[in-house]
Amino acid sequence: MMDLFNIPLPAILSQLVVGLINGSFYALLSLGLAIIFGLLNIINFAHGAQYMLGAFAAWFGLQYLGINYWVALLVAPLAVGAFGMLLERTMLSRLYREDHLYGLLLTFGLALIIEGLFVQGFGVSGNPYATPEALRGPVNLGFMMLPKYRLWVIVVSVVVCIACWLVIERTKLGAYLRAGTENPRLLQAFGVNVPLMITLTYGFGVALAALAGVLAAPIFQVSPKMGSDLIIVVFAVVVIGGMGSILGSIVTGLGLGVIEGATKVVWPEASNTVIFVIMAIVLLVRPAGLFGKEK
Repeated sequence: MMDLFNIPLPAILSQLVVGLINGSFYALLSLGLAIIFGLLNIINFAHGAQYMLGAFAAWFGLQYLGINYWVALLVAPLAVGAFGMLLERTMLSRLYREDHLYGLLLTFGLALIIEGLFVQGFGVSGNPYATPEALRGPVNLGFMMLPKYRLWVIVVSVVVCIACWLVIERTKLGAYLRAGTENPRLLQAFGVNVPLMITLTYGFGVALAALAGVLAAPIFQVSPKMGSDLIIVVFAVVVIGGMGSILGSIVTGLGLGVIEGATKVVWPEASNTVIFVIMAIVLLVRPAGLFGKEK
């Protein structure tokens, strides 16, 4: 009973937990993408660069300003979110009436510029970020010793994702956001400042990416390439869940992380491609995604 496919059960469970950690990042990043696309109809290809900016903001704060991890969890997303709002007001707002392709090309160009500037300044090697003292050490799960910080990442990601879904789907603010997407002129006639709402929404989506970057800093090396290595997988997650689907991005992100972890045990060579295979199958069977709505 302790073996499954001739693989020890503790090894399988351990790899599933590792996959859940990766899935937490997928869910948090794809949630930001889904909010931006679902409410603003912008394909934000700069999301990976904004994730990297969050990690670097935490690293800068610790190295040069003495800002610890707990303060960085709040300050870094706010700072990067404010930068995102500046981009939205000066550049993206000019493309809302154009085809999605123009927004994708603009954000792709912004991602290359931001990444190129950081490569020029810091090179491609990573910079370590110390795990906060309170989250050091392991937690005994019975079948593995899980670092406390990894467990923290899972809890924070799940709580943030569920809270965002509840706000967007179950509150008056979320109703305003959805109405602004469908009929902005009518909503503006009721006295709502729609341009400001759009700017804040984009900033919030960017802040989620930056939050994921801060969470990733103690686990991965803080480097200019960390976003570009992840963004393609996150886009695949969003497509599988359904472009613009908040619930789809959360469930699919966590689920695909677990599937990826299981694949590393059963068939390690396929672990890097399993998400894209699933994406191809989903697009053939249900082009709108698992949780998306057919138009």
